[in-house]
Amino acid sequence: MNEIRKLAGQTVIYGFGTVVPRFLNYALLTPFYTYLFSNIPDGTEQYGVVTELYAWMVLVLVFLTYGMETAYFRFAGKKADKDVVYSTSLVSLFITSAVFILLIFLFIKPISTFIGYETHKDYIKLFAWIVAIDAFSAIPFAYLRGNNRPVVFSALKILNVVITVSLVFFFLKLAPSLYEKGNKWIINIYDPSLMVRYIFIANLAGSAATLLFLLPYIIKIKFSFNGSVLRKMLKYSWPLLVGGLAGSLNEVLDKILMKRLIGEEDGLSTVGIYGAGFKVGVIMSLFIQMYRFAAEPFFFEKAGKNDAKETYAVTMKYFVIASLILFLCINLYINQIQFIIGPVFRESLIVVPIISMGYLLLGIFINQSIWYKVDDKTIYGAIITIFGAGVTVIINVLFVPGYGYIAAAWAHVACYASMVIISYLIGMKLYPVKYETGKIMTYMLLAIILVIIGLTVQAENKLLNILWETSLITAFCVVIEWRERFFSLILRIRK
Repeated sequence: MNEIRKLAGQTVIYGFGTVVPRFLNYALLTPFYTYLFSNIPDGTEQYGVVTELYAWMVLVLVFLTYGMETAYFRFAGKKADKDVVYSTSLVSLFITSAVFILLIFLFIKPISTFIGYETHKDYIKLFAWIVAIDAFSAIPFAYLRGNNRPVVFSALKILNVVITVSLVFFFLKLAPSLYEKGNKWIINIYDPSLMVRYIFIANLAGSAATLLFLLPYIIKIKFSFNGSVLRKMLKYSWPLLVGGLAGSLNEVLDKILMKRLIGEEDGLSTVGIYGAGFKVGVIMSLFIQMYRFAAEPFFFEKAGKNDAKETYAVTMKYFVIASLILFLCINLYINQIQFIIGPVFRESLIVVPIISMGYLLLGIFINQSIWYKVDDKTIYGAIITIFGAGVTVIINVLFVPGYGYIAAAWAHVACYASMVIISYLIGMKLYPVKYETGKIMTYMLLAIILVIIGLTVQAENKLLNILWETSLITAFCVVIEWRERFFSLILRIRK
């Protein structure tokens, strides 16, 4: 139980590096963008551009990191020289990131035409620099995680977002105001019609500043490149790359395909509306992300010990419980959370329960994935995730043209549910962990029922609704404390 408390504590600390930046994104940028674009004639289309290009960014970033973060943890934890593993990883990512930028600039015309932005090649160039810098920065951030430097890790992640958010507000709010007032300095350098470009410029500035502050952790070691170590790491990581690409497709394919499936005329607008609702549901992913940052090193450190499987089973149960509490809060307080996004975009809030459940299932899969990572069977992870990507593609292609973004949201649930089931069945044969499956499914069913009841039974008085929703969440927490002593464990008061 002490190890579970340690993991919970690490999760909270890493949360400052993942949740706080994304909270700033949701609490500041998401309402700012959606309210701003709500007042512009083609606002939903412009927000659709932002949503689609950031979806591409997620996909390309996985390709450019090619599983080296996980490979770093795996090999740095072995007897090999940690500095050699770290330095070799850095050199490898630097070369591939540099080659990526070169290829983008050499073939900018066909690439921009392929993704439908031939009139905005500047977007693609900015996009390339952002992804290349973030990809190279992945290993220094992994170094911080592997050396138990969560405070520095979190501070730099927050710095990135603070710079980005500050510049976004300057370019999209302050600069237009100064432009309208005739400020000569702004008039000479600013074009109010290029709102989307300035969003990417702000992001690039944040990424570049973060890399600058990471330099002490890049140059502090003696550089060496070991081809033999790299080959071993690539052999380990290439299935993770395939699985990561498939996983990214599960995450962003709907935003990329939707414009093409619905049609160019309404496609970007639909992507923008769906993207806003999706961001509310993605609040669940904040917890998943900060948990993954803490859990991955923890799981590898625990691997090989006699009680490893028991720890993995207990961790899964408590992870699901914590996720379900968040799931209830997101969906039962949706009437309050809805103000995160502008009024034009709120029709898409119907996808929030679906998306948040999808992310909960993804979190379960992340917990399960330890069986193939610690046993060097990463090829299974790639196969399972590719299968999930296939489910995503089929549902999107078949149902999005007729049912719109609702079908895209359900594709996430179907995808991650299929991955959880397949991973569980294979894992129980190759690396059996006795998860408390019955309890986990019972708690999930209880949470879903409470959400359905809470959303169905509503009063006209807003205060009464809040009290009603709070009582449902409290009832769930009481059951969990009674059955599992969950809160006693977290608060360290369990005897």
